[in-house]
Amino acid sequence: MKKIFLAAIAIFIACTSFAQKNKIKIETDMGTIVVMLYDNTPLNTDNMVKQAKDHFYDSALFHRVIPQFMIQGGDPQSKQAKPGQMLGNGELPYKIPAEINDVDYHKRGALGVARDNTPDKSGSACQFYIVVGKKFTDEELDNMSKRSGRIYTPEQREVYKTIGGTPHLDGNYTVFGEVLEGMDVADKISNAPRDAHDRPTNDIRMIKVRVMKKKKKFLFF
Repeated sequence: MKKIFLAAIAIFIACTSFAQKNKIKIETDMGTIVVMLYDNTPLNTDNMVKQAKDHFYDSALFHRVIPQFMIQGGDPQSKQAKPGQMLGNGELPYKIPAEINDVDYHKRGALGVARDNTPDKSGSACQFYIVVGKKFTDEELDNMSKRSGRIYTPEQREVYKTIGGTPHLDGNYTVFGEVLEGMDVADKISNAPRDAHDRPTNDIRMIKVRVMKKKKKFLFF
């Protein structure tokens, strides 16, 4: 009887699993955004988890905002930036390899890795963007597909037509997560008044960025 009881405990522990993936809470001056990070982009996912645990993003600005396109932040130079200062060149001294695939795409709410003209499409270790996007027609998607050679699945087409996104970024930037809560906040940020360099005229700051605790799911037999 004792052996059976111990075996049951072993099975219970072995079958304990996490009910959710990595989630990041981004508290801003304009509200809170919660993003889920993908499991199939481990290098970029682990990097953002590390930066959040290190409190790296705290006080960084969303320094580039474009309506119907995206909001971008994470430049370390933005934390003490002066009004009107150009931002976007601040980086950590390493890149994260690209994890571009055909599954993760730039639908509305997608979380992507900012990058410069790196030939291998490796991305920033700190700067990220959230897609606000707009809706596209079949004709527009066909034209983009012809130019890029990228084939959109029926599901992706439907999302781009009904929900929106930025399909012209597909294949060139790593998408490693998506917004679960707070797209209304992202929309507000994207529509903030901005200067000629797309920096908001009034700073929009990430007050606190943290990894959310995972809830465990227990399977009983």
